[in-house]
Amino acid sequence: MTTESTVETASVAGRTRYTPPSRYTTVAIILHWLIAAAIIFQIILGWRMGDGPKGPTTYAIFQLHKSIGITILLPSLGRLAWRLTHRPPPHPVGQPRWETIASQVVHVAFYVIMIGLPVTGWIIVSTSRLPIPTVLFGAIPWPHLPFLPELAAGPKHLWNQVGELGHGLLVKTTYLLLALHLGAVAKHQILDRDAVFGHMAAGAKPGWKEPRAWLAAAGLIAVVAAGYLYMPSVKAKTPAASAEVAAARAGTPSAEPATPAEAATIAPTPLTPPAEVAASAESDKALKDPVAWTVAKSSTLGFSAAWEDNTIQGQFKRWTADILFSPDALDRSKLTVSIDMASAATGDDQRDASLPSEDFFAAATHPKAVFTASKFRKTGEGRFVADGVLDLRGVKKPVSLPFLLKIDGDTATARGVTTLDRTVFGVGQGEWASTSEIGAKVKVSFAIAAKRK
Repeated sequence: MTTESTVETASVAGRTRYTPPSRYTTVAIILHWLIAAAIIFQIILGWRMGDGPKGPTTYAIFQLHKSIGITILLPSLGRLAWRLTHRPPPHPVGQPRWETIASQVVHVAFYVIMIGLPVTGWIIVSTSRLPIPTVLFGAIPWPHLPFLPELAAGPKHLWNQVGELGHGLLVKTTYLLLALHLGAVAKHQILDRDAVFGHMAAGAKPGWKEPRAWLAAAGLIAVVAAGYLYMPSVKAKTPAASAEVAAARAGTPSAEPATPAEAATIAPTPLTPPAEVAASAESDKALKDPVAWTVAKSSTLGFSAAWEDNTIQGQFKRWTADILFSPDALDRSKLTVSIDMASAATGDDQRDASLPSEDFFAAATHPKAVFTASKFRKTGEGRFVADGVLDLRGVKKPVSLPFLLKIDGDTATARGVTTLDRTVFGVGQGEWASTSEIGAKVKVSFAIAAKRK
Protein backbone atom coordinates (compact mmCIF):
# COMPACT_ATOMS: atom_id res chain seq x y z
CA MET A 1 0.00 0.00 0.00
CA THR A 2 1.21 3.51 -0.77
CA THR A 3 2.38 6.27 1.43
CA GLU A 4 3.98 9.65 1.49
CA SER A 5 7.31 10.13 3.20
CA THR A 6 7.57 12.82 5.78
CA VAL A 7 10.94 14.34 6.14
CA GLU A 8 11.77 16.44 9.11
CA THR A 9 14.94 18.42 8.84
CA ALA A 10 16.86 18.90 12.01
CA SER A 11 20.41 19.83 12.61
CA VAL A 12 21.78 16.65 14.11
CA ALA A 13 25.51 16.33 13.49
CA GLY A 14 24.98 17.98 10.13
CA ARG A 15 22.59 15.24 8.97
CA THR A 16 18.94 15.25 7.95
CA ARG A 17 16.78 13.14 10.22
CA TYR A 18 14.02 11.09 8.50
CA THR A 19 10.69 10.71 10.29
CA PRO A 20 8.61 7.87 8.83
CA PRO A 21 4.96 8.65 8.01
CA SER A 22 2.24 7.56 10.41
CA ARG A 23 -0.22 6.63 7.65
CA TYR A 24 -0.58 6.33 3.89
CA THR A 25 -1.11 9.44 1.81
CA THR A 26 -4.62 10.70 1.09
CA VAL A 27 -4.29 9.70 -2.57
CA ALA A 28 -3.26 6.17 -1.58
CA ILE A 29 -6.11 5.86 0.94
CA ILE A 30 -8.76 6.97 -1.56
CA LEU A 31 -7.45 4.61 -4.26
CA HIS A 32 -7.24 1.75 -1.75
CA TRP A 33 -10.89 1.95 -0.69
CA LEU A 34 -12.25 2.59 -4.20
CA ILE A 35 -10.33 -0.32 -5.73
CA ALA A 36 -11.24 -2.59 -2.81
CA ALA A 37 -14.95 -1.82 -3.22
CA ALA A 38 -14.75 -2.40 -6.99
CA ILE A 39 -13.01 -5.76 -6.55
CA ILE A 40 -15.61 -6.97 -4.03
CA PHE A 41 -18.41 -5.84 -6.34
CA GLN A 42 -16.71 -7.64 -9.24
CA ILE A 43 -16.53 -10.87 -7.26
CA ILE A 44 -20.28 -10.80 -6.64
CA LEU A 45 -21.01 -10.03 -10.31
CA GLY A 46 -18.74 -12.94 -11.27
CA TRP A 47 -20.71 -15.30 -9.04
CA ARG A 48 -23.98 -14.10 -10.54
CA MET A 49 -22.66 -14.58 -14.08
CA GLY A 50 -21.92 -18.21 -13.32
CA ASP A 51 -25.25 -18.96 -11.63
CA GLY A 52 -28.06 -20.43 -13.70
CA PRO A 53 -28.73 -20.16 -17.43
CA LYS A 54 -27.52 -17.26 -19.51
CA GLY A 55 -29.96 -14.63 -20.66
CA PRO A 56 -30.31 -10.89 -21.30
CA THR A 57 -29.83 -10.06 -17.61
CA THR A 58 -26.68 -12.20 -17.34
CA TYR A 59 -25.45 -10.72 -20.61
CA ALA A 60 -25.92 -7.17 -19.27
CA ILE A 61 -24.11 -8.11 -16.05
CA PHE A 62 -21.24 -9.49 -18.12
CA GLN A 63 -20.95 -6.17 -19.97
CA LEU A 64 -20.86 -4.28 -16.64
CA HIS A 65 -18.27 -6.77 -15.36
CA LYS A 66 -16.03 -5.87 -18.32
CA SER A 67 -16.52 -2.16 -17.72
CA ILE A 68 -15.64 -2.37 -14.04
CA GLY A 69 -12.62 -4.57 -14.82
CA ILE A 70 -11.10 -1.91 -17.06
CA THR A 71 -12.04 0.70 -14.45
CA ILE A 72 -10.06 -1.27 -11.86
CA LEU A 73 -7.06 -1.63 -14.19
CA LEU A 74 -6.50 2.07 -14.79
CA PRO A 75 -6.43 3.30 -11.15
CA SER A 76 -4.46 0.17 -10.14
CA LEU A 77 -1.69 1.19 -12.52
CA GLY A 78 -1.82 4.67 -11.02
CA ARG A 79 -1.82 3.15 -7.53
CA LEU A 80 1.31 1.14 -8.35
CA ALA A 81 3.10 4.21 -9.71
CA TRP A 82 2.17 6.15 -6.57
CA ARG A 83 3.41 3.32 -4.36
CA LEU A 84 6.79 3.23 -6.12
CA THR A 85 7.32 6.93 -5.50
CA HIS A 86 5.95 7.23 -1.94
CA ARG A 87 7.13 5.30 1.09
CA PRO A 88 4.61 3.38 3.19
CA PRO A 89 4.38 3.68 6.99
CA PRO A 90 6.63 1.27 8.87
CA HIS A 91 5.55 -2.08 10.25
CA PRO A 92 4.71 -2.17 13.96
CA VAL A 93 7.68 -2.25 16.31
CA GLY A 94 8.39 -5.76 17.48
CA GLN A 95 6.37 -7.46 14.72
CA PRO A 96 7.69 -10.99 14.03
CA ARG A 97 9.76 -11.22 10.88
CA TRP A 98 7.50 -13.86 9.36
CA GLU A 99 4.54 -11.48 9.67
CA THR A 100 6.50 -8.71 7.98
CA ILE A 101 7.45 -11.01 5.10
CA ALA A 102 3.89 -12.33 4.82
CA SER A 103 2.54 -8.75 4.73
CA GLN A 104 4.93 -7.81 1.93
CA VAL A 105 4.04 -10.92 -0.08
CA VAL A 106 0.31 -10.24 0.27
CA HIS A 107 0.76 -6.62 -0.82
CA VAL A 108 2.70 -7.65 -3.93
CA ALA A 109 0.11 -10.34 -4.68
CA PHE A 110 -2.68 -7.77 -4.47
CA TYR A 111 -0.99 -5.69 -7.16
CA VAL A 112 -0.71 -8.84 -9.29
CA ILE A 113 -4.45 -9.54 -9.06
CA MET A 114 -5.44 -5.86 -9.36
CA ILE A 115 -3.64 -5.67 -12.70
CA GLY A 116 -3.68 -9.34 -13.74
CA LEU A 117 -7.43 -9.91 -13.44
CA PRO A 118 -8.41 -7.09 -15.83
CA VAL A 119 -5.61 -7.99 -18.26
CA THR A 120 -6.54 -11.69 -18.43
CA GLY A 121 -10.20 -10.72 -18.82
CA TRP A 122 -9.16 -8.38 -21.63
CA ILE A 123 -7.31 -11.28 -23.29
CA ILE A 124 -10.44 -13.46 -23.05
CA VAL A 125 -12.64 -10.82 -24.66
CA SER A 126 -10.05 -10.03 -27.35
CA THR A 127 -9.78 -13.70 -28.39
CA SER A 128 -13.42 -14.71 -28.04
CA ARG A 129 -15.09 -16.53 -30.91
CA LEU A 130 -17.86 -13.95 -30.64
CA PRO A 131 -16.51 -10.57 -31.79
CA ILE A 132 -18.36 -8.61 -29.13
CA PRO A 133 -17.03 -5.06 -28.74
CA THR A 134 -16.33 -3.62 -25.31
CA VAL A 135 -18.21 -0.41 -24.59
CA LEU A 136 -17.49 0.84 -21.08
CA PHE A 137 -20.75 1.43 -19.26
CA GLY A 138 -22.52 1.44 -22.63
CA ALA A 139 -20.91 4.74 -23.63
CA ILE A 140 -17.13 4.57 -24.12
CA PRO A 141 -15.72 2.22 -26.82
CA TRP A 142 -12.73 0.24 -25.57
CA PRO A 143 -10.42 -1.56 -28.04
CA HIS A 144 -9.36 -5.19 -27.98
CA LEU A 145 -5.74 -5.95 -27.21
CA PRO A 146 -3.55 -5.35 -30.29
CA PHE A 147 -2.86 -8.30 -32.65
CA LEU A 148 -4.91 -10.89 -30.72
CA PRO A 149 -8.19 -10.57 -32.69
CA GLU A 150 -6.30 -11.00 -35.99
CA LEU A 151 -4.58 -14.26 -35.00
CA ALA A 152 -5.33 -17.52 -36.79
CA ALA A 153 -7.93 -19.77 -35.16
CA GLY A 154 -5.38 -22.07 -33.46
CA PRO A 155 -3.17 -19.46 -31.76
CA LYS A 156 -6.21 -17.35 -30.98
CA HIS A 157 -7.88 -20.26 -29.19
CA LEU A 158 -4.64 -20.94 -27.29
CA TRP A 159 -4.50 -17.33 -26.10
CA ASN A 160 -8.13 -17.59 -25.06
CA GLN A 161 -7.37 -20.68 -22.99
CA VAL A 162 -4.40 -18.93 -21.40
CA GLY A 163 -6.63 -16.00 -20.52
CA GLU A 164 -9.33 -18.27 -19.08
CA LEU A 165 -6.83 -20.27 -17.02
CA GLY A 166 -5.03 -17.18 -15.73
CA HIS A 167 -8.27 -15.40 -14.91
CA GLY A 168 -9.61 -18.40 -13.01
CA LEU A 169 -6.41 -18.82 -10.99
CA LEU A 170 -6.28 -15.14 -10.13
CA VAL A 171 -9.91 -15.19 -8.99
CA LYS A 172 -9.15 -18.04 -6.58
CA THR A 173 -6.03 -16.19 -5.43
CA THR A 174 -8.19 -13.15 -4.73
CA TYR A 175 -10.35 -15.17 -2.34
CA LEU A 176 -7.25 -16.29 -0.42
CA LEU A 177 -5.73 -12.80 -0.32
CA LEU A 178 -8.94 -11.21 0.93
CA ALA A 179 -9.23 -13.78 3.70
CA LEU A 180 -5.59 -13.23 4.75
CA HIS A 181 -5.85 -9.46 4.51
CA LEU A 182 -9.09 -9.13 6.48
CA GLY A 183 -7.88 -11.63 9.07
CA ALA A 184 -4.60 -9.73 9.50
CA VAL A 185 -6.41 -6.40 9.90
CA ALA A 186 -8.70 -7.89 12.58
CA LYS A 187 -5.70 -9.38 14.39
CA HIS A 188 -3.80 -6.08 14.46
CA GLN A 189 -6.88 -4.09 15.44
CA ILE A 190 -8.30 -6.35 18.16
CA LEU A 191 -5.52 -8.64 19.41
CA ASP A 192 -2.29 -6.72 18.80
CA ARG A 193 -3.99 -3.33 19.27
CA ASP A 194 -1.42 -1.51 17.13
CA ALA A 195 -1.76 1.27 14.56
CA VAL A 196 -1.96 -0.85 11.39
CA PHE A 197 -5.64 -0.10 10.66
CA GLY A 198 -4.92 3.58 11.19
CA HIS A 199 -2.53 3.47 8.24
CA MET A 200 -5.56 3.27 5.92
CA ALA A 201 -8.16 4.90 8.16
CA ALA A 202 -6.75 8.21 9.30
CA GLY A 203 -7.25 8.81 13.00
CA ALA A 204 -8.38 5.27 13.81
CA LYS A 205 -7.50 3.92 17.26
CA PRO A 206 -6.83 0.26 18.15
CA GLY A 207 -9.62 -1.85 19.62
CA TRP A 208 -12.93 -3.31 18.59
CA LYS A 209 -14.88 -0.16 19.56
CA GLU A 210 -13.23 1.97 16.87
CA PRO A 211 -16.13 3.43 14.77
CA ARG A 212 -14.03 3.55 11.60
CA ALA A 213 -13.56 -0.21 11.77
CA TRP A 214 -17.30 -0.74 12.06
CA LEU A 215 -17.84 1.72 9.22
CA ALA A 216 -15.44 -0.29 7.04
CA ALA A 217 -17.33 -3.50 7.93
CA ALA A 218 -20.65 -1.85 7.07
CA GLY A 219 -19.18 -0.66 3.78
CA LEU A 220 -18.09 -4.21 2.94
CA ILE A 221 -21.60 -5.52 3.63
CA ALA A 222 -23.13 -2.70 1.56
CA VAL A 223 -20.92 -3.46 -1.45
CA VAL A 224 -21.75 -7.18 -1.26
CA ALA A 225 -25.46 -6.37 -1.03
CA ALA A 226 -25.21 -3.96 -3.97
CA GLY A 227 -23.56 -6.68 -6.04
CA TYR A 228 -26.47 -9.04 -5.41
CA LEU A 229 -29.25 -6.45 -5.63
CA TYR A 230 -28.04 -4.70 -8.76
CA MET A 231 -30.38 -5.46 -11.65
CA PRO A 232 -29.48 -4.06 -15.08
CA SER A 233 -32.20 -2.73 -17.32
CA VAL A 234 -32.88 -5.10 -20.21
CA LYS A 235 -34.58 -3.95 -23.37
CA ALA A 236 -37.42 -6.30 -24.14
CA LYS A 237 -38.24 -4.49 -27.38
CA THR A 238 -36.39 -2.21 -29.71
CA PRO A 239 -38.10 0.92 -30.99
CA ALA A 240 -37.99 -0.46 -34.53
CA ALA A 241 -39.49 -3.75 -33.44
CA SER A 242 -42.26 -1.99 -31.54
CA ALA A 243 -42.99 0.08 -34.63
CA GLU A 244 -43.14 -3.10 -36.68
CA VAL A 245 -45.63 -4.67 -34.27
CA ALA A 246 -47.76 -1.55 -34.31
CA ALA A 247 -47.66 -1.52 -38.10
CA ALA A 248 -48.74 -5.15 -38.25
CA ARG A 249 -51.73 -4.39 -36.03
CA ALA A 250 -52.68 -1.45 -38.25
CA GLY A 251 -52.21 -3.44 -41.44
CA THR A 252 -49.57 -1.06 -42.81
CA PRO A 253 -45.77 -1.16 -42.82
CA SER A 254 -43.73 0.71 -40.24
CA ALA A 255 -41.45 3.63 -41.03
CA GLU A 256 -38.22 1.61 -40.93
CA PRO A 257 -37.14 -1.94 -41.78
CA ALA A 258 -37.54 -4.76 -39.24
CA THR A 259 -35.99 -8.20 -38.98
CA PRO A 260 -36.21 -11.93 -39.30
CA ALA A 261 -33.53 -13.72 -37.37
CA GLU A 262 -32.14 -17.06 -36.61
CA ALA A 263 -34.56 -19.11 -38.65
CA ALA A 264 -35.44 -22.68 -39.28
CA THR A 265 -38.49 -24.60 -40.20
CA ILE A 266 -41.42 -25.75 -38.16
CA ALA A 267 -45.16 -25.77 -38.65
CA PRO A 268 -46.37 -22.35 -39.83
CA THR A 269 -48.25 -20.29 -37.29
CA PRO A 270 -51.87 -19.68 -38.29
CA LEU A 271 -52.54 -15.99 -38.87
CA THR A 272 -55.76 -14.58 -37.43
CA PRO A 273 -55.90 -10.84 -38.11
CA PRO A 274 -58.40 -8.40 -36.61
CA ALA A 275 -61.47 -7.74 -38.71
CA GLU A 276 -60.45 -4.24 -39.67
CA VAL A 277 -57.38 -5.50 -41.54
CA ALA A 278 -58.96 -8.53 -43.20
CA ALA A 279 -57.68 -8.10 -46.71
CA SER A 280 -59.57 -8.09 -49.95
CA ALA A 281 -57.73 -9.61 -52.90
CA GLU A 282 -59.91 -7.86 -55.45
CA SER A 283 -58.15 -5.23 -57.52
CA ASP A 284 -59.72 -2.46 -59.52
CA LYS A 285 -59.14 -4.52 -62.60
CA ALA A 286 -58.55 -8.21 -63.01
CA LEU A 287 -54.91 -9.32 -62.69
CA LYS A 288 -55.04 -12.19 -65.11
CA ASP A 289 -51.24 -12.32 -65.43
CA PRO A 290 -48.59 -12.10 -62.69
CA VAL A 291 -47.57 -8.51 -61.97
CA ALA A 292 -44.13 -7.28 -60.95
CA TRP A 293 -44.20 -5.24 -57.74
CA THR A 294 -41.72 -2.71 -56.36
CA VAL A 295 -41.37 -2.93 -52.58
CA ALA A 296 -41.42 0.37 -50.67
CA LYS A 297 -38.50 1.25 -48.40
CA SER A 298 -40.89 1.51 -45.47
CA SER A 299 -41.54 -2.25 -45.61
CA THR A 300 -40.39 -4.30 -42.64
CA LEU A 301 -38.97 -7.74 -41.96
CA GLY A 302 -38.79 -8.65 -38.28
CA PHE A 303 -38.14 -11.49 -35.86
CA SER A 304 -38.57 -12.31 -32.20
CA ALA A 305 -37.11 -15.05 -30.00
CA ALA A 306 -37.38 -16.04 -26.35
CA TRP A 307 -34.24 -15.61 -24.24
CA GLU A 308 -34.99 -16.98 -20.79
CA ASP A 309 -38.03 -14.99 -19.59
CA ASN A 310 -37.47 -12.15 -22.06
CA THR A 311 -38.48 -11.62 -25.67
CA ILE A 312 -35.76 -10.33 -27.96
CA GLN A 313 -37.11 -8.52 -31.01
CA GLY A 314 -35.09 -7.32 -33.95
CA GLN A 315 -34.91 -6.32 -37.55
CA PHE A 316 -32.88 -6.78 -40.70
CA LYS A 317 -31.85 -3.40 -42.01
CA ARG A 318 -30.97 -4.64 -45.50
CA TRP A 319 -33.10 -7.00 -47.55
CA THR A 320 -34.73 -7.12 -50.98
CA ALA A 321 -37.83 -8.81 -52.40
CA ASP A 322 -38.49 -9.66 -56.06
CA ILE A 323 -42.23 -10.21 -56.41
CA LEU A 324 -44.14 -11.45 -59.44
CA PHE A 325 -47.66 -12.06 -58.19
CA SER A 326 -51.34 -12.02 -59.04
CA PRO A 327 -54.13 -13.58 -56.97
CA ASP A 328 -55.68 -14.66 -60.29
CA ALA A 329 -52.48 -16.32 -61.51
CA LEU A 330 -51.12 -18.14 -58.48
CA ASP A 331 -49.69 -20.95 -60.58
CA ARG A 332 -47.34 -18.49 -62.33
CA SER A 333 -46.51 -16.24 -59.35
CA LYS A 334 -43.00 -16.13 -57.88
CA LEU A 335 -41.29 -14.62 -54.85
CA THR A 336 -37.60 -14.26 -53.91
CA VAL A 337 -36.49 -12.55 -50.70
CA SER A 338 -32.77 -12.00 -50.09
CA ILE A 339 -31.63 -10.97 -46.61
CA ASP A 340 -28.25 -9.51 -45.61
CA MET A 341 -27.47 -11.52 -42.46
CA ALA A 342 -24.90 -8.98 -41.25
CA SER A 343 -27.63 -6.35 -40.97
CA ALA A 344 -29.45 -7.96 -38.03
CA ALA A 345 -30.22 -5.43 -35.29
CA THR A 346 -31.85 -5.96 -31.90
CA GLY A 347 -31.10 -2.60 -30.30
CA ASP A 348 -28.03 -3.78 -28.39
CA ASP A 349 -24.80 -3.05 -30.25
CA GLN A 350 -22.76 -5.65 -28.37
CA ARG A 351 -25.31 -8.42 -28.89
CA ASP A 352 -25.76 -7.45 -32.54
CA ALA A 353 -22.02 -7.72 -33.13
CA SER A 354 -22.21 -11.41 -32.19
CA LEU A 355 -25.08 -12.34 -34.52
CA PRO A 356 -23.03 -12.48 -37.77
CA SER A 357 -20.44 -14.76 -36.11
CA GLU A 358 -19.96 -18.47 -36.76
CA ASP A 359 -21.96 -19.27 -33.63
CA PHE A 360 -25.08 -17.74 -35.16
CA PHE A 361 -25.58 -16.60 -38.76
CA ALA A 362 -22.05 -17.35 -40.07
CA ALA A 363 -22.35 -14.27 -42.28
CA ALA A 364 -18.71 -14.47 -43.40
CA THR A 365 -19.33 -17.73 -45.26
CA HIS A 366 -23.10 -17.38 -45.83
CA PRO A 367 -23.77 -13.65 -46.15
CA LYS A 368 -27.31 -14.03 -47.52
CA ALA A 369 -30.40 -15.94 -46.45
CA VAL A 370 -32.76 -16.51 -49.36
CA PHE A 371 -36.42 -17.51 -49.37
CA THR A 372 -37.86 -18.55 -52.73
CA ALA A 373 -41.45 -19.53 -53.42
CA SER A 374 -43.19 -20.54 -56.66
CA LYS A 375 -46.24 -22.24 -55.18
CA PHE A 376 -49.09 -20.21 -53.71
CA ARG A 377 -52.40 -21.29 -52.19
CA LYS A 378 -55.50 -19.25 -51.43
CA THR A 379 -56.94 -20.16 -48.02
CA GLY A 380 -59.65 -17.52 -47.67
CA GLU A 381 -60.74 -14.07 -48.71
CA GLY A 382 -57.51 -12.08 -48.94
CA ARG A 383 -55.54 -14.93 -47.34
CA PHE A 384 -52.77 -16.87 -49.01
CA VAL A 385 -49.88 -19.23 -48.25
CA ALA A 386 -46.52 -19.15 -50.02
CA ASP A 387 -44.84 -22.57 -50.04
CA GLY A 388 -41.12 -22.25 -50.63
CA VAL A 389 -37.58 -22.99 -49.51
CA LEU A 390 -35.43 -21.06 -47.04
CA ASP A 391 -31.66 -21.22 -47.55
CA LEU A 392 -29.87 -20.18 -44.32
CA ARG A 393 -26.27 -20.99 -43.31
CA GLY A 394 -26.08 -23.24 -46.37
CA VAL A 395 -29.00 -25.38 -45.17
CA LYS A 396 -32.15 -25.50 -47.29
CA LYS A 397 -35.50 -26.38 -45.73
CA PRO A 398 -39.14 -26.01 -46.84
CA VAL A 399 -41.10 -23.17 -45.24
CA SER A 400 -44.76 -22.24 -45.59
CA LEU A 401 -45.52 -18.56 -45.12
CA PRO A 402 -49.16 -17.48 -44.57
CA PHE A 403 -50.00 -13.88 -45.40
CA LEU A 404 -52.80 -11.37 -45.85
CA LEU A 405 -53.04 -9.36 -49.05
CA LYS A 406 -54.95 -6.26 -50.08
CA ILE A 407 -54.68 -4.79 -53.57
CA ASP A 408 -56.10 -1.37 -54.26
CA GLY A 409 -55.41 -0.27 -57.80
CA ASP A 410 -51.64 -0.11 -58.30
CA THR A 411 -50.91 -0.42 -54.58
CA ALA A 412 -50.66 -3.61 -52.55
CA THR A 413 -50.11 -4.23 -48.85
CA ALA A 414 -49.27 -7.60 -47.38
CA ARG A 415 -48.28 -8.90 -44.00
CA GLY A 416 -47.57 -12.32 -42.58
CA VAL A 417 -46.17 -14.27 -39.66
CA THR A 418 -44.69 -17.73 -39.35
CA THR A 419 -42.67 -19.64 -36.77
CA LEU A 420 -39.34 -21.30 -37.54
CA ASP A 421 -36.96 -23.58 -35.66
CA ARG A 422 -33.45 -22.07 -35.54
CA THR A 423 -31.77 -25.36 -34.62
CA VAL A 424 -32.68 -26.92 -37.97
CA PHE A 425 -30.30 -24.50 -39.67
CA GLY A 426 -27.63 -24.66 -36.97
CA VAL A 427 -28.22 -21.09 -35.82
CA GLY A 428 -26.69 -21.27 -32.36
CA GLN A 429 -23.48 -23.27 -32.02
CA GLY A 430 -21.55 -24.40 -28.94
CA GLU A 431 -23.18 -23.25 -25.72
CA TRP A 432 -25.89 -21.48 -27.77
CA ALA A 433 -27.09 -24.72 -29.36
CA SER A 434 -29.05 -25.51 -26.21
CA THR A 435 -32.67 -24.37 -26.24
CA SER A 436 -32.73 -23.95 -22.46
CA GLU A 437 -31.47 -20.37 -22.84
CA ILE A 438 -32.50 -19.23 -26.31
CA GLY A 439 -35.69 -20.91 -27.44
CA ALA A 440 -35.73 -22.99 -30.60
CA LYS A 441 -38.76 -21.23 -32.05
CA VAL A 442 -38.25 -17.89 -33.78
CA LYS A 443 -41.22 -15.90 -34.97
CA VAL A 444 -40.68 -14.19 -38.33
CA SER A 445 -42.98 -11.40 -39.51
CA PHE A 446 -43.17 -8.97 -42.39
CA ALA A 447 -45.24 -5.97 -43.46
CA ILE A 448 -44.87 -4.93 -47.09
CA ALA A 449 -46.17 -2.04 -49.15
CA ALA A 450 -45.63 -2.30 -52.91
CA LYS A 451 -46.40 -0.50 -56.14
CA ARG A 452 -47.17 -2.15 -59.43
CA LYS A 453 -44.27 -1.69 -61.88
